[in-house]
Amino acid sequence: MDFAWSPGQAARHDEILTAAETYFPAEPVPEQGFYSRKDWRRLGELGVLGASVPSEYGGGGLGALDAAHVYEAVGRGCANTGLVFAAAAHLFACAMPIVEFAKPEVRERFLPGMCGGELVAGNAMTEENAGSDVSRLSVTATAVDGGYLLDGVKSFVSNGPEADVYVTYATTDPKAGHLGTTGFVVERDAEGLTAGEPLRKAGLHACPAGTVTFDRCFVPEEQLLGLPGQGSAIFQQSMAWERACLFALYVGVQDRLLDLCVRHARRRRQFGQRIGDFQSVSNRIVEMKLRLESARLLLYRACWEHDRGDHAVLSVALSKLAVSEGVVASALDAVQVFGGRGYLQEDGIEAVLRDALPSRIFSGTSEIQRQLVARELGL
Repeated sequence: MDFAWSPGQAARHDEILTAAETYFPAEPVPEQGFYSRKDWRRLGELGVLGASVPSEYGGGGLGALDAAHVYEAVGRGCANTGLVFAAAAHLFACAMPIVEFAKPEVRERFLPGMCGGELVAGNAMTEENAGSDVSRLSVTATAVDGGYLLDGVKSFVSNGPEADVYVTYATTDPKAGHLGTTGFVVERDAEGLTAGEPLRKAGLHACPAGTVTFDRCFVPEEQLLGLPGQGSAIFQQSMAWERACLFALYVGVQDRLLDLCVRHARRRRQFGQRIGDFQSVSNRIVEMKLRLESARLLLYRACWEHDRGDHAVLSVALSKLAVSEGVVASALDAVQVFGGRGYLQEDGIEAVLRDALPSRIFSGTSEIQRQLVARELGL
């Protein structure tokens, strides 16, 4: 087994890491603010927004593992984690379903702008009563001449208030269960679509999230994803991309957090010595390193299996669980290592904790990941 990166992989990682550290603000984003279109286009120029999109549509043409390397780099280099999360949701939950399931004309229409940063995409799946259980969507799609009419409300749509295009899912056949869900690509200016105001969140401030309301919103038939009834399968495929690759950004966050803690433990002195000389501090940092490397290896394995076309449900669930639980635990340890300063906004440590907390909820909660692992083990 070869753990080494190729020269091309290493060069790409270093280039994106340096650019992220150079171009994106390190300070926390004001509570009411989110990314600018200038920052979004910069991500497009760096190849972040289209990393895994085929080159014929303006993307990087990378597989899951190489795309994960990209997001690990930008997650480490850019302290504005909400911006990186917004980009990852845009790519893995929106662009990839369009790549894999949209009609050629739809791919040609939307993907170049999504890769270049001219367009922002939002994934509209979650509903008030459909979080972990997305088999019974209340948003409906009624077949009419030439397309469908969408009705209902989606909640917690990442990029929702800012998005130009949405990938959404609706019930087309209530009697068919999970086979009655269909995916759609919907433009923001479609008649009957209303994007809500940004929700006030504890973290990931730079990624606006809000409701999207459909009121007899007409979607042309050519903007379906796949065939009617394939929506659940399409969504699960997008989740495979998201759970494997999106969480690479949190591997990068853990890497950055570890560096900050090591540097602080070397410089900070108490009782006449560096605090890193106290085992109560050094042991915390060792645990942070252990979580980081364990999560990284599990994530790389999940992406490797995804690229091979293997049945990667177990590896992806383990990876998502290890990364999300690990980053929260390490953020808590970092607050403790920094002491009182860890609770202040000035050093950005508390922001890492707030940005890490939702990782255990979105893309399938930690409880759902444990259920998936148990099922794969035959329990």
